[in-house]
Amino acid sequence: MTTTLLIPGLLCDRFCWEGVLARVPAQVADLSTQDDLTQMARDLLRQYPGALRVAGHSMGARVAMEMARLAPERIEKLALLDTGIHPLRPGETQKRDEIVRFAHDNGMEALADRWLPPMVWEGNQTDAALMAGLRAMVLRMTPDLHARQIKALVNRPDAAATLGQVACPVLLMVGRQDQWSPVSQHEDMLALLPAARLEIIEDAGHFAPVERPEAVADLLVPFLRD
Repeated sequence: MTTTLLIPGLLCDRFCWEGVLARVPAQVADLSTQDDLTQMARDLLRQYPGALRVAGHSMGARVAMEMARLAPERIEKLALLDTGIHPLRPGETQKRDEIVRFAHDNGMEALADRWLPPMVWEGNQTDAALMAGLRAMVLRMTPDLHARQIKALVNRPDAAATLGQVACPVLLMVGRQDQWSPVSQHEDMLALLPAARLEIIEDAGHFAPVERPEAVADLLVPFLRD
């Protein structure tokens, strides 16, 4: 039996996958307790035995790539959304440390106010229901969870070194206006995966699965199901 597994990103939960969950049976990963991407991948491989079809968004896609590295024989299909394979950048540790302190000092409401708008395409920021849903999701998290996930991202493995070894079908997807993980990063990934397919979601930023749930599901569901 094959399990379809959807992996959320930083400060995210099943809310990000509602458009997909409405159309295909799937499990949603919980990454709330670990502080290491490889450990997250190992835990998911242990929690969901057998063959897997995996879709990851943002940080979740980095976990999905680790799963494919650790157990390539178990991954039937791999979808990577709004993500990247770049290593730690100069100054990134300091910026990440600062926002961790900010969340602890000011709380999750202040973090949501600061963090969410740049992640969403400007044209979608006036969608009150969309922004309220994203904000409610962030407020379900805690500063300690945020710190654990940031630590995992800062210490992330070198995905670029192993991505080219992925042999299963791969779907890359990104919002056209994603400023955090831009189209160019996905083109870099495509260069390592010549058999992969890259789809660009118009009028969407980093939260493409939430900003354009139908457009994402129209592409992702057939890929995972067929």
